[in-house]
Amino acid sequence: MTALLGPAPTCALPPPQEEAPPVQRGPLIGVAVVAVALVAVVGSQHGAKFAVLLALGLGLGVALFHARFGFTSGWRQLVAVGNGAGVRAHALLLGTAATLCMLLLASGTGLFGSTPQPAGGQIGVALLLGSFLFGLGMQLGGACASGTLFAVGSGQSSVLVTLLGFIVGSVLYTWQFGLVDDLPTFEPVLLQDHVGYGGAWAVTIAALLAIVAGSRAYQARRNPPPAGRPPTAAGVARVWRGSWPMLTGAVVLAVLAAGVLLVSGGIWGVTSAFGLWGAKVLQLVGLHPELWSFWQQPGQAEQLAGPVLADKNSLTNIGIILGAAIAATLAGVWSFRHRFTGKEVAAAFIGGILLGIGARLASGCNIGAYLGGISTGSLSGWIWGAVALAGTWVGLKLRPLFGLGVPRSDDSIC
Repeated sequence: MTALLGPAPTCALPPPQEEAPPVQRGPLIGVAVVAVALVAVVGSQHGAKFAVLLALGLGLGVALFHARFGFTSGWRQLVAVGNGAGVRAHALLLGTAATLCMLLLASGTGLFGSTPQPAGGQIGVALLLGSFLFGLGMQLGGACASGTLFAVGSGQSSVLVTLLGFIVGSVLYTWQFGLVDDLPTFEPVLLQDHVGYGGAWAVTIAALLAIVAGSRAYQARRNPPPAGRPPTAAGVARVWRGSWPMLTGAVVLAVLAAGVLLVSGGIWGVTSAFGLWGAKVLQLVGLHPELWSFWQQPGQAEQLAGPVLADKNSLTNIGIILGAAIAATLAGVWSFRHRFTGKEVAAAFIGGILLGIGARLASGCNIGAYLGGISTGSLSGWIWGAVALAGTWVGLKLRPLFGLGVPRSDDSIC
């Protein structure tokens, strides 16, 4: 396993890592106070279950930032130059999460009275179209769903535009839900329904090992540039000041994702909250999204009527933003002072809209549909990943139109 997940050949040695700047104490204290206060408020108003979900979100944000763990860059590097290091980290995340989540599902273990449920996504036109648009949108918007949240929290101001587009795209989907609610679809396929949980786990791990081996062979043939390395603290301080190896981040994220399933009974999700946030804003300005057919569905109506701080995905999303801000201030790199061109703003906004629409069509994103699907035995997760990878290829072709870079084989890093 170490040989499979270890470094594969590159055309040059990885660049040396710079020393992390000093801790930004003022911003760190401010964000930490907000985080602690919010956990206390959520716990007092909505109960321990929701406070724990917010705390899990904080942990997810810290891990995402310290490992710089994103799906967008990993797929970009694989498709553009053949560097599969990021994809192999994704495989470790998926395999570890599948091991933990299937144990929870098989045993029916849950906290706070919850019973864990698999993310069985329907298979049909909406899944194919949505995952393709999401893969394309990732490369224009510069981030996936989880990547958008931790980038915003860490002070990457350009990704705020992506987040805004994400919310707009989600609102557009819910507004025009009637156009797509009857697309051809098949019932979900869960591996455990056919081969049991042990068989589903074995099939999942075997498929992931094949992806790891294939990515290593492909990388050896392409001999790509190495990936860049962010600044880091040395010694024990690296634990709380970063940067973590991606493989370490993968394991931590898998444990926390399983924690969300254990506490709430549902998989870790991100994007349904964006549609909720957009609808709440529309209500604040006097509009009535509650009259749209999407929000009149069972479950959706209750979500819109309830408070944001009692919504599972909203809590973990808020936690990710705050957790990433804490991690970035500890690492000394938090800042909203970035310059970007009009073309970059357009790419971020258009990409965000595609991400929002794509995620809703596919009933999830790289977290809810892909990670959640594969880790709980759903065939839809595998389909989502394959089609989103095709969307990534198209997105890379479009990036230069907006002045965005694409890794090249003669680069020093990718």
